[in-house]
Amino acid sequence: MNNIMTHRYIKVLLGFICLLSNLMVAQVQVKTKPNIVFIMADDLGIGDIGCYGQEILETPHIDKLAQEGMRFTQAYAGSSVCAPSRSSLMTGMHNGHNRVRDNIPHGVFLLPDDLTVAEVLKQAGYKTGGVGKWGLGNPGSWGVPNYQGFDYYYGQLNQDQAHYYYPDYMWENEKIDLLFENRGEKKGAYTHNIFMDKAIKFIDNNKSNPFFLYLSLTLPHFSDYDERTADSHIVPSNAKYASKDWPEVEKNYATMVDMVDQSVGQIMEKLKQLGLDSNTIVFFTSDNGPNRSTLHDIDFFNSNGIYKGGKRDMYEGGIRIPMVVRWPEKIKAGTVSDQVWAFWDFLPTAAEIANLPFEREIDGVSVLPTLLGKKQSPLHKYLYWDYGHSREIFMQAVRWNNWKGVRNGQGTELEVYDLNVDPGEKNDLASKEKDVLLKLESFIKEAYVPSSDYPMKMKK
Repeated sequence: MNNIMTHRYIKVLLGFICLLSNLMVAQVQVKTKPNIVFIMADDLGIGDIGCYGQEILETPHIDKLAQEGMRFTQAYAGSSVCAPSRSSLMTGMHNGHNRVRDNIPHGVFLLPDDLTVAEVLKQAGYKTGGVGKWGLGNPGSWGVPNYQGFDYYYGQLNQDQAHYYYPDYMWENEKIDLLFENRGEKKGAYTHNIFMDKAIKFIDNNKSNPFFLYLSLTLPHFSDYDERTADSHIVPSNAKYASKDWPEVEKNYATMVDMVDQSVGQIMEKLKQLGLDSNTIVFFTSDNGPNRSTLHDIDFFNSNGIYKGGKRDMYEGGIRIPMVVRWPEKIKAGTVSDQVWAFWDFLPTAAEIANLPFEREIDGVSVLPTLLGKKQSPLHKYLYWDYGHSREIFMQAVRWNNWKGVRNGQGTELEVYDLNVDPGEKNDLASKEKDVLLKLESFIKEAYVPSSDYPMKMKK
């Protein structure tokens, strides 16, 4: 009897030891999953950054990120404007299949059956946080971040509200956070500074877990904010550039670019302080090209670089964006890649980084092999964009290898450019490259699937 009991005790003890070992291994595996930080500026042009050729403005922290990681020369946004670009990033869909395809109408938001990168990473055991501009769901809708996979959210849900730098309130999860510092004529709480405090706090609170931080900044977005509100306080101070012989508006723009750069430095410093930088992959990008508003002149700092057009355009200046990725010991420092990819590739890339099998049919393809310096299988047959749903002018663009097609309105002829020799899209080859033209037309027809949320009559 005693022997039987002894054997039972030994069996139970061995089982407990095995269970404990498995739990410890699982815990180690969870902790060693890399953190993922995705920092996105708002309307920052590819030409605004030092490592992409900017010669006036200084962006040392972003430049350092590039020196320590990989800089992409042919990365693309999801669209040429804010909301659809963010929707593409979150759901892995290009704008021909996207849920949110334009900034208007304002009632189109993400739905429960839309799968976001935050939901995917939650399945992989990540704590998920979103800070900043959202634009994919107003209060009370299914599109709010907390219904789309985010454990924590702080920021501005509404697309228009995100253009106010001293708002009366913001949203923390599904509750209003009243900013009494901004009541009446007071301007004590600047949105960008609040975002950074919340982002740093999220990292602090989740330092023991693998986490995904989506930091969606609202700078250097430069709309007609002054004209609408008679508010000249676009930035708290532009003292750094006060002595420059520039228009005041350009001093403000330069200050906002500097604040974005400083924010990258803040995030990197926090990661290093916590000993997390070596196990964190950091992405830095912009949601679309620079904004050609009635105030800021994109030519003043050459914000679109060598490219034609800006925000809202289907030319390269509207959709080709900066993309810098750092991951120590995984990504070779100082690498420059000409791999062509777009926002809708981020979701499957994040899933593969998290070592999570992903089988849902989307438009995106993982670029992790490129990041790791391995052979990358072909990503896409083509890339597709459009802009102007429910508007008078509906524009489309498609890229196939080195060929680019641009249509600047329904019923207009498709322009054709060879980006290998003409990245500035100056020489329309439509009349000379008939076969290419037909191919591009066929891809546009294939890519665009009409949406009942955006009723429009397509001219043939």
